[in-house]
Amino acid sequence: MKLIPVAYLSSYLLSLLGNSIAGVALPLIVLQVTGSALGGGAVAAATAIPAILAGLLMGVVIDRINRRTSSVVTDLVSAAAVAALPVIDLISGLSLGWFILFGIIGSLGDVPGMTARDALLPAIVRHSGVSAERLVGIREALGAIALLLGPAVAGTLMVLFDGSTVLWVTAATSLAATLLTLLIPHRVGRIDTTNAREAAVAGNGWSELRDGWRVLFRSRFLVVTTVLSAVSLIVLASLQGLILPVYFTLEDQPGLLGFVLTALAGGMLLGGTIYAVAGTRGRRRVWFLTGLLGSTVGFGIIASLSSVWAVFAGAFVVGLSSGLFGSLIGVLMIERIPEHLRGRVMGTQNAVMTAAPSAGILAAAVLTEYAGVNLAAIVLAGLWLIALILGLAARSMRNLEPGAEPEDDGTAVVGSA
Repeated sequence: MKLIPVAYLSSYLLSLLGNSIAGVALPLIVLQVTGSALGGGAVAAATAIPAILAGLLMGVVIDRINRRTSSVVTDLVSAAAVAALPVIDLISGLSLGWFILFGIIGSLGDVPGMTARDALLPAIVRHSGVSAERLVGIREALGAIALLLGPAVAGTLMVLFDGSTVLWVTAATSLAATLLTLLIPHRVGRIDTTNAREAAVAGNGWSELRDGWRVLFRSRFLVVTTVLSAVSLIVLASLQGLILPVYFTLEDQPGLLGFVLTALAGGMLLGGTIYAVAGTRGRRRVWFLTGLLGSTVGFGIIASLSSVWAVFAGAFVVGLSSGLFGSLIGVLMIERIPEHLRGRVMGTQNAVMTAAPSAGILAAAVLTEYAGVNLAAIVLAGLWLIALILGLAARSMRNLEPGAEPEDDGTAVVGSA
């Protein structure tokens, strides 16, 4: 494989691995410093809104500058925000205020960084000679590896090192991701404006942002895929973050909860690998239905809460199906989002995906408290069943083959408002 895709994929893996480590280590460090579980909640709440706003608004910037440059800058912001915490700990000691401040600064790099890397992917495909199916499938598999390794690495580091020292490793992964991205030639990140309509003179930031939203919300294809992805994330986050911890606690086996993540990541790794190898074969509609129906089976098995082993099996099936579904959606995003609007559209999508888990966990908490864990699990499975019906019925998801024209949804008329 050529340097360009290797550098991109390696950068992607390191960035996700750093986020995965921080996701486990940072709440524990906050708890150690503040001595209060509310501290971690305060940091999460304070950083959520800036992260969502940054995802919405920074898409305009990503659509104006070189995509490689935006990816590098956002990784540097994330690395600097994390590295500042151990430095301050050495100088004056940490407090809740410092965690909130640099959590907010870091959030300004996280979601835009994800968007910048997603927006760069079509150019990587064009310049690498690797098919989109293979590249996206490998990327999904690497995401599963990061999900699998992150908690284990974080746990090991927390045992070996004291407190905030662990965050040096997270900052180092972001910095290494930046250096790897710099190996990608600058020309690769240039925004393709060969189409005359795409080369139109840019308006002000607000009008450009509206253009991106108009394309997203007028396209039935983009609306359906965004809804399916968001609902999947809501159900999965609610099960993993609330329903299953309560279930394993009631079963008096809380130590087994971590194996759910292992089963999920293992399934995702297999699903991404299968798509990377065989994604160009067969009809895309079949891949879509396999991922959609497989997720339904997996969520149904988990929601039954019939046994610990059933939960593990369901998590593996969900992971496998998500690997297939996520890979296909990634390829379709490359083909169907206009190049000059990619940052704005994907920025909005990523902002939705950032908000979705918290909303799902909150709703699941209310259901569990007042109706019980079993009914809450059934309601979540029912929510996914509604998404399944939407996916099966949507006309925009029936012809997914390369070169197929999506419905006339106004995406071509951009910049005229």
